[in-house]
Amino acid sequence: MTPAARLSAAMEVFDDIERRRRPAAQALKDWGLAHRFAGSGDRAAIAGLVYDALRRKASSAWIMGADTPRAVLLGMLARERSLDVEAISQLANGARFAPEPLSDDEHARLRAASLEGAPAHVLGDYPEWLDAQLAATFREERVEEAAALAARAPLDLRVNTLKATRGDAAAALSELNPQETRWSPWGLRIVVPPDAKSPAIHAEPAFIKGHIEIQDEGSQLAALLSGAKPGEQVIDLCAGAGGKTLALAAAMENHGQIFATDTDKRRLAPIHERLERAGTHDVQVRTPRGDKDMLADLKGRADLVLIDAPCTGTGAWRRNPDAKWRVRPGALAERLKDQAEALDRAAPLAKPGGRIAYVTCSVLDDENGAQVRAFLGRHPGFAIVPPADVTNALGERAFLFRRAALLTEEGLLMTPRRTDTDGFFISVLRRG
Repeated sequence: MTPAARLSAAMEVFDDIERRRRPAAQALKDWGLAHRFAGSGDRAAIAGLVYDALRRKASSAWIMGADTPRAVLLGMLARERSLDVEAISQLANGARFAPEPLSDDEHARLRAASLEGAPAHVLGDYPEWLDAQLAATFREERVEEAAALAARAPLDLRVNTLKATRGDAAAALSELNPQETRWSPWGLRIVVPPDAKSPAIHAEPAFIKGHIEIQDEGSQLAALLSGAKPGEQVIDLCAGAGGKTLALAAAMENHGQIFATDTDKRRLAPIHERLERAGTHDVQVRTPRGDKDMLADLKGRADLVLIDAPCTGTGAWRRNPDAKWRVRPGALAERLKDQAEALDRAAPLAKPGGRIAYVTCSVLDDENGAQVRAFLGRHPGFAIVPPADVTNALGERAFLFRRAALLTEEGLLMTPRRTDTDGFFISVLRRG
């Protein structure tokens, strides 16, 4: 496919996403199945265009004075890809399979590419209704923080220290030019160009042998900062597919016991294969069965309860730019309810002196600090571990990390702008 044909295809996919309010990955998959002539390189390039348009949807529409798929894709080429009007005209030239030629108005708007007078939610490319929530967290810096959340994300890997060193894993992946992550002692980072195919990590021998897992550096740090130690009794209350369970097992050096569970047994389905591949020996998966309390025998026994709480995912917009346009106030209200219930389930599980590590991939205070404050009101026997103390788990990196992250009374917040990770909040609460 020509670059112009790829642009036309991206407009078609974007239109499908907007009309049917469906995840971008589904729309792209369906388009590929219906257009089997498109090679893997074509599909990767089209996906890159679509995701970039979703990242810069509001600002691109502002530039073009319209929010149609064509307007957003054309505006994105100027806003995100930094193409000048002549280069865009070569793509939208009316040739076979190419978009129609630029109108005089489009030509003028692309030449100016102006965001003058745009409000904060346009400059930061986020839904207008979230402006108050983002302002509550970031105040006058919300545009810069949201713009960083709209940028492309790198591919981060966590080295499984039960089986390999970071140096060994980097050597095994040398053709991908991995670099050590800035904060996590377990991490490797691969930067993928926007039009390139994502590396087939799952086919790499290092992955098949269990030496690496795909995991954002922020997620790695959330597990690390929870402070799990060898020999402890740990409960991963919202384990899902097991990403943080695996990180905890490595941090505990396979000594102690981790109980991994989730309220939805379907989310737990992938964890068994991942645990086997990683070589973990200290994880017991407890699958929910009806109304039975799967953790009743663990009440008052846990050194650490990790809550990787269900949330709006605002901190992961770099990886799921379509999700930010689908989130609604009703979804936020539902997540707040889920989070409070998870915190209340965790409270009786912690032993005296035990901890709860509350983690979200959200940057909204409603889901973070406010939830912690409400929990302490319901459970006065717990106290916040000072966030500065929590960072000591990073060793020599702790001082610089404290300066980079946003520390509040309730916890610490990582963001792409501050820590070059996805957005993660962590608060550690100790039982008296």
